Amino acid sequence: MAGLIDDAGRYRKGNVSVMNGDVVVHMAPPANRVKKLMGDLFSWLVVTDQHPLITSSVFHYEFEFIHPFADGNGRMGHLWQRLILSQSNPILAQLPVESMVHAHQSEYYQAINLSTQKTDSAPFIEFMLGVILETIQSNTPQVSQQVTPQVGMLLKVLVGVDKKPLARHELQSQLSLKDRESFRARYLKPVLDLGLIEMTILGKPNSRLQQYRLTQQGLKWAGNKSTL
Repeated sequence: MAGLIDDAGRYRKGNVSVMNGDVVVHMAPPANRVKKLMGDLFSWLVVTDQHPLITSSVFHYEFEFIHPFADGNGRMGHLWQRLILSQSNPILAQLPVESMVHAHQSEYYQAINLSTQKTDSAPFIEFMLGVILETIQSNTPQVSQQVTPQVGMLLKVLVGVDKKPLARHELQSQLSLKDRESFRARYLKPVLDLGLIEMTILGKPNSRLQQYRLTQQGLKWAGNKSTL
């Protein structure tokens, strides 16, 4: 960035606004508040227990609201959303957030503006969850190429118990597998990464009460016997 932006990598020193063409859709907070606002945002990110889909959307909105840099805030907001999502589920790291936003640019700015007017990030969260769902559904056939026989076997178990949640040891028993580490590596982790099952207790994979259930995407797959 040397020679392109004088203060690259540093918080802005002047006031900025978010533009949609020639229209101002958001006036960012004064430059002297940026450091504190960003500190508060990162502190919140460390302690929040919200679902990563919600967390990443809230962070994205708040980042754009603060607009901490002189330029590149949109790209950085997209990058942070992908980063937060990828830490919860690696397959979500493949979501083309920037392309998703570009395809719905007017709605994106409307969601930012509405959240700012209401001082509530809910409109932006709803917008992002909608475009994420649309993107995942439109790319579902690509997942079929990543489903291994082991993943299919585990999904069959959950389908066979009427889609009820099961604990790790129950899944392992149903598959007649004795090696816990092999089960986690070859069966459990891949199907979690694909987003076809989820934990009933988020963020606590080692909880003695932890169980696993089919997600909406997993339920969709369950109805297609050819994929299982």
